Amino acid sequence: MRGATLSAPAVLALLALVLASCSSGLPRYRMEALNRSYAVRMQGGEQSKPEEYASIVDALEAGDRFLLHNEVEGAERFYLLALRKAELVERQIEDERKQLEVQRLKADEERREAEQQKALQELKRKQVERQEKEVREARKKIERVLPVKEKERDVRPLPLYHTVKRGETLPQISAQLEVYGDATLWPILYRSNRDQIRDPRRIWPGQVLRIPRNIGREDIAEARRYAQERQLP
Repeated sequence: MRGATLSAPAVLALLALVLASCSSGLPRYRMEALNRSYAVRMQGGEQSKPEEYASIVDALEAGDRFLLHNEVEGAERFYLLALRKAELVERQIEDERKQLEVQRLKADEERREAEQQKALQELKRKQVERQEKEVREARKKIERVLPVKEKERDVRPLPLYHTVKRGETLPQISAQLEVYGDATLWPILYRSNRDQIRDPRRIWPGQVLRIPRNIGREDIAEARRYAQERQLP
């Protein structure tokens, strides 16, 4: 008849009896080695480092076999070996964890940079679209204004000169219907009267300003750009 195999509780009970009857003292490193091996297992070492974990278990079991035969010194050597192996595996697991954390942080940083770059490109695209829309609207406005001006010329002759009144500015004069009907076209007046206007912000009552009438779309567009760059009250 084959001998019965001892269960885990039975082995522990037998080991406790041996330890209790051992006259040469308890092993120093067994409990610490068990705690370290348990820590390795809880950190996933049994799956991530199966060979190293199996080596720790083998050393512990070898120590237990020596202890069952009351050979405490031999058991100590294997328990200490198991302890050192467990400590080494713990350090390896911790180093790998730190390396993974560094890689994760780097990946997060790269992802954030990519998102910021994408957002910046989207912002630039919208700015370009807005500028193009503004240009189109400005062109449409000019195209609407010019036919009206042509009709006004047909109805009554437009003045070729304007006498500055007290408190008037170039934008105010340019905005008058009999001049241009648009305050942003004041640079045309300024350029045509440079001989008597040194500073477009300063004109004097009584000055007689020439009003150019033979102006094209390019002149209007250039005047608008200049007026936008140099705002006048």
